Amino acid sequence: MPAIGLGVFQVPPGERTQATVESALRRGYRLIDTAAYYSNEADVAIGLERSEVPRSEVFLTSKVWLDDQGYDSTLRAFDRTVKLLKVDVIDLYLIHWPVDELHLESWRALVQLQQEGRCRAIGVSNYTEQHLDKLARTSSVIPAVNQVEFHPFVYRPTLVERCREANIQMQAYSPLVRGKRFNHPKILALAEKYQRTSAQILLRWNLEHRIPVIPKTTNRERMTENLDIFGFRLAPEEVASLDALSCGFHVCWNPYED
Repeated sequence: MPAIGLGVFQVPPGERTQATVESALRRGYRLIDTAAYYSNEADVAIGLERSEVPRSEVFLTSKVWLDDQGYDSTLRAFDRTVKLLKVDVIDLYLIHWPVDELHLESWRALVQLQQEGRCRAIGVSNYTEQHLDKLARTSSVIPAVNQVEFHPFVYRPTLVERCREANIQMQAYSPLVRGKRFNHPKILALAEKYQRTSAQILLRWNLEHRIPVIPKTTNRERMTENLDIFGFRLAPEEVASLDALSCGFHVCWNPYED
């Protein structure tokens, strides 16, 4: 799984998504993250075709939504997704959100899909330590990925440790806090020191924690900027100073309150 990809949450279906995906792939992105809930899976497929980047070079992620959870309904949802994406195999398929007991049945369906070779890896999204523990008690198959909102303002070291102990790769969505903290003094100070943007500092912080990122942008210049985060490193004490900003500031759902 690439260290950085493009998320298409809230990118409008149609030409906007198609052009965004095409542009991102032409600029070097090799991971596209979509979901049934985003209503733009078909447009991701068109963007991939227009980019002329071989399918074998692109890591595709999609997710089963809340309304489709349960064993049979998850299998049907997967069938719709692969049809819309125009692929036979998805690289990573996730449970978008843990819904009551239904997510355990959805997980059973995902395990079957992986065993049948229809998805290369399976995982979860928005799972807390409690959700992961519950899943572990009912299945011997461990999620490959737990995709969560992750940035300095919702830094959860206990979740990071829990995933590492279980060999679950965390992946960060909304790593840029939707731009709401770009002007924080600590972030601005590091941006000035390294001659980088606030976005690049936030993305680099994730990588220092060994957590891949899927920032969302439709702006071509920012796409290129977000990829340019491998030419510098944050010092351990700088990472720690950003860790200390954690205050439970979610820009998406907070699974700990659900």
